[in-house]
Amino acid sequence: MRKNIYFDRDIHFMSIRFELKHFSELTLNELYAIMVLRQQVFVVEQTCAFLDADGLDQQSWHLICYTDSGIMAAYCRLLPIGLSYPGYASIGRVVSEPTLRKEGYGRLIMAEAIRRCTELFGDAPLKIGAQLYLKNFYESFGFAVVGDVYDEDGIDHIKMVRRE
Repeated sequence: MRKNIYFDRDIHFMSIRFELKHFSELTLNELYAIMVLRQQVFVVEQTCAFLDADGLDQQSWHLICYTDSGIMAAYCRLLPIGLSYPGYASIGRVVSEPTLRKEGYGRLIMAEAIRRCTELFGDAPLKIGAQLYLKNFYESFGFAVVGDVYDEDGIDHIKMVRRE
């Protein structure tokens, strides 16, 4: 058992592994697993019919968190400055494996995503479109709400910004 600086409690991880790849570096199996997880959560679980393949994946970096047994526990994509929002880098499609929820992988992937954005994009501020019910989660990483609640595909969202 080890204490992680991003948690207020002990975490029980044997070991985890992060992989960061540009879209062009993903294997077909990795891309397929990413799309399955995203569709499982964003389309099926949240009963939201939307076009997940939005044309931004090809220009983005993809961060995957694997468990010690090789299960894809969490995923997100890192979008370069200006791709989603002028003047901002972004983190999107943040998702964790439903069977592993409440295990802390969402916090781990988000902390690693912020760190990797700094490596990739320097001190650029981050802007995200977050589902409203996750507002407190993102605030715990230094994001602040900018603007009003808006509907995206039948789900309440908010824009949030994080500056160093």
